[in-house]
Amino acid sequence: MDVVDAHCHIISEDQARYPRAPIGGKQSAWAESRPVTAAGMVTRMDEAGIGRAVLVQATTAYGYDNSYVLDSCRSRPERFVAVGTFDPLRPDAADILANAVGDGGLAGVRLFTSGSTVPTQGEWFAAPEAFEFWRRAGELDITVCLQMRLGPATKQLRQVLERFPDVRVLLDHIGYPDIAASPARAGADVAELAQHQGLFLKLTHRNLERLYDAGNAAADFLEPVVAAFGADRIAWGSNCPAAEQSLPELLRLAEDVLAELPTADRQAIFAGTARRLYPGLTEEGA
Repeated sequence: MDVVDAHCHIISEDQARYPRAPIGGKQSAWAESRPVTAAGMVTRMDEAGIGRAVLVQATTAYGYDNSYVLDSCRSRPERFVAVGTFDPLRPDAADILANAVGDGGLAGVRLFTSGSTVPTQGEWFAAPEAFEFWRRAGELDITVCLQMRLGPATKQLRQVLERFPDVRVLLDHIGYPDIAASPARAGADVAELAQHQGLFLKLTHRNLERLYDAGNAAADFLEPVVAAFGADRIAWGSNCPAAEQSLPELLRLAEDVLAELPTADRQAIFAGTARRLYPGLTEEGA
């Protein structure tokens, strides 16, 4: 099966060339304890049978300095494309964005509004100061990854999607829906967002582990979400090495949880959607 990893992270061993500058001022535990270089990621991809991957900036290691993912993609364009962390509140954000994508090297950008080192959900991504960024992102036809938590900022997410319907927004980890509490309730809440045609979902181990634990009840989440969005708006990402499991284990987890979906849906989730979101991906590679 054709597989594209839509969400993995790399960290260089060379801290002089690529100094750490984590958002929030604190490096994440995984970045300290189990970093993986670009070369190491290629080895893991080969072990798992994954040909292409999206290198998502390790924000909790490098903040807004996207140098390492850019350099890694330039040295291995047959394996990687890069998504860099971006600050949309800068007065010159729109112009910087235009220079950063395309020939600038980035296939997409990521807004990091909440995470392990930023526990409070930020709502700044929907502030008026960010409107010019969103408008330009639509004009440039690029994918914007949004790391956020549904619930605290769902209202702001809807506002952005309604104001800028031409922008492709890829929701990291599906916004951390509370699948453990109720797969059915979480599924209904996520499915309701499908009315916004610009919204795509990134399915990672943070969701898949909860679905695996739910057993047969996992269908109460998956069925309404896949029916509402369609598999061509859902992409799988490993979150390696932030996840503790190996890359082959993370892929098997996804295959197990999604085993009951039709073959065409699984192919879209494991590769097709990522290739649509990031046209620079090809079917070359391992």
